[in-house]
Amino acid sequence: MVRSFDATPVDPEWLDALCATAMWAPTAGNSAGVRMHTIIHSMLPEYLAVATDDATARRSRRFEGLARAGAAVLVTSRAQDYVRRYCEPDKAGSGLDEASAWPIPYWHTDAAMATMALLLLIEEGGWAATIWGNFRHEAEVLEWAGIEGESLFATVLVGRPDGRDEVSPSLTRVVPSRVERVRRV
Repeated sequence: MVRSFDATPVDPEWLDALCATAMWAPTAGNSAGVRMHTIIHSMLPEYLAVATDDATARRSRRFEGLARAGAAVLVTSRAQDYVRRYCEPDKAGSGLDEASAWPIPYWHTDAAMATMALLLLIEEGGWAATIWGNFRHEAEVLEWAGIEGESLFATVLVGRPDGRDEVSPSLTRVVPSRVERVRRV
C-alpha cells in the first residue's frame, strides 16, 4: 500500500478497464453483486471533502499524501443481489434467502476479492494504490456519488508514489511468519 502520491492523473479509461477485469473475481452463485465506481482526478477534492472531515484530515499524518492520488475507485456491494440469487430454484435449499441467514456475508467477501484483484492489476500496470476502508461517512459518500441500493465496502486510491510515504508502525509488530501461518491437515 502506498499512502503518498505525486498527483499524476490516472487515465480514466484505463482504470475503468482494470475495474472490469477485476470483476472476474469469484462471486457467490454468480450473484454479480459487486460494483466499482471510478472517480477521476479532478473530482478527488470534492470526494475527499465528503468522505472525511477537517478534524480527521488534520489528525492524519498521511492525509496530504493520500489527497494527491490520481484517481479513486469506490467498491460497493449489493446484498439484495445475493439474497435474490439464493431464492432461485437451484439455490433455494441453501436457506440463504434472507441476508441475516448468511453466516459470512459473501457480498463483503466478493467485494474483498474484487478489490484484491484490482490492487494487483494496478500494481501490474505500473501504478500504486492503497485501500481506504469504509469507516465513516458512508451515507454521504453514496449520496454524493449518486449510488443507491449499495453498501460502500472501501475506496481504492490510485496514483504514482512520490517517495514520501511513511512506513506504517504496524510493520514493526511481531507476528507469526507467513510460513508459520500455513498448516497442512
